[in-house]
Amino acid sequence: MATASLSGAPSAPTAVTEPPTTPVAGTAPSTVTVHVLGKVRHPGVITLPSGSRVAEAIKAAGGVRPGAGTGSLNLARKVVDGEQIPVGIRTTTPEAAPSVPTTSPGTPGSTPIDLNTATVEQLDQLPGVGPVLAQRIIAYRTQQGGFRSVDQLQEVNGIGARRFADLKAMVRV
Repeated sequence: MATASLSGAPSAPTAVTEPPTTPVAGTAPSTVTVHVLGKVRHPGVITLPSGSRVAEAIKAAGGVRPGAGTGSLNLARKVVDGEQIPVGIRTTTPEAAPSVPTTSPGTPGSTPIDLNTATVEQLDQLPGVGPVLAQRIIAYRTQQGGFRSVDQLQEVNGIGARRFADLKAMVRV
């Protein structure tokens, strides 16, 4: 991996030269793939070892461009496979950190889960959503470049009108 400070010391981007490994059933994948965009030297899709942090993803994208900052990004947060990491730019959704409900989803006073940043574990907390459906939601999000409205959730295989009616108040974009 190329070395560079987050403040922008020049370095070459880390190229994905080896194919992702296929995990053995019951084990976690050994790599995660993220999309770093915005004010970095080499924006794009980057593959990192599992357990990598936002700071490492930014470093792999060549570091932050001169004069740009990381804003409210939590550089110590572990990255999630398939997420986008916007650096130094405003997005329509808050920073790519997963939203954490203040109480259980669907209970009075709970914070809706953001479909564009939620992890499999967070989506799995929703009623009627298990790990397989949660992964389908994330796959749809990745393929479509994110959700633009909650209604798009109905386009995910396995979410019909009834399940959508149960979920729509518990999620947001």
